[in-house]
Amino acid sequence: MSRVAKAPVVLPQGVAATVSADAVRIKGAKGELTLRLAPGISVAQQDGRLLVAVAPGSPAGRVGAGTTRAHLANMVAGVTRGFERTLELVGVGYRAAVQGRSLNLTLGFSHPVSFPVPEGITVETPSQTEVLVRGMDRQLVGQVAAEIRGFRPPEPYKGKGVRYAGERIVMKEGKKK
Repeated sequence: MSRVAKAPVVLPQGVAATVSADAVRIKGAKGELTLRLAPGISVAQQDGRLLVAVAPGSPAGRVGAGTTRAHLANMVAGVTRGFERTLELVGVGYRAAVQGRSLNLTLGFSHPVSFPVPEGITVETPSQTEVLVRGMDRQLVGQVAAEIRGFRPPEPYKGKGVRYAGERIVMKEGKKK
């Protein structure tokens, strides 16, 4: 079993876990998340901690034990604090605005881009060139941010496009005369 899987997941005050044979449910202040367990992996709850165990002779269980523990830790963090990704729009005329459950983007195309925000995710635009994606499911927050970035990824010559906050774009040198 990996070193990651051996570390217990501590349940903070206000977080409750329900462990069944094939799933773990974690409930906190922000909501509830469920993780289905792979065959050969079991989770036990002791003294406010979650312990991941592997069935003996289960190679698939040994492989996924560390991942299961990491998912459980992310779920606990999600129902207590939540996750957030910030995107920046770089380019002349690039704008973002939230309208109901839809994110409207103007990204230099001949048409505006409308992105329906999935359930469990909140999208805010503190300024016209900044998009904040928040939610309690880390995977879903990252997926939504990647889909928004995918509409116009940063190009390597001028750096225009949608980028993650703090992302460093390696710029290429332009054509020489």
